[in-house]
Amino acid sequence: MEPDKSNECPLHGAGVSAQSMVGRRLAEVVGSWHMYGSAAPAGPLDVWLIDDRGAAIHLTTGSDWCLIIEASKPHAGYDMGDSGRVTVGTIGEETPFADHIGEDVLEVREEYALNTGRVALELAFPTGRVRCESWAGDLRLTSV
Repeated sequence: MEPDKSNECPLHGAGVSAQSMVGRRLAEVVGSWHMYGSAAPAGPLDVWLIDDRGAAIHLTTGSDWCLIIEASKPHAGYDMGDSGRVTVGTIGEETPFADHIGEDVLEVREEYALNTGRVALELAFPTGRVRCESWAGDLRLTSV
């Protein structure tokens, strides 16, 4: 039996199964931000969810506005010259995931769009839920 490819992003493929996150304990959250001048960053470009065994799941958006979920470790920050820089570091209270550090992922739910693939992921923890979505090409994280 061939896997269902209708929910895959045409450019980035299916990525990691979101179901693989169920049962993992969230130990750390790392994010990347685009910094330009003195302006405050709007939100993270990328988020890495690191479990208590050191495995990392990377959440980001694709150029076609899909939500990418892949297994990869955080990268280093980098300078983009006149366009600013990208910084990478542990997230404090900057995202809704901060409230769930030390908790297990109990459940995941995904949403898909035709011709784009995955566009949203919702993770349930014992004390609440976090929704990750590609919103007009940006990564948006909200407590639900």
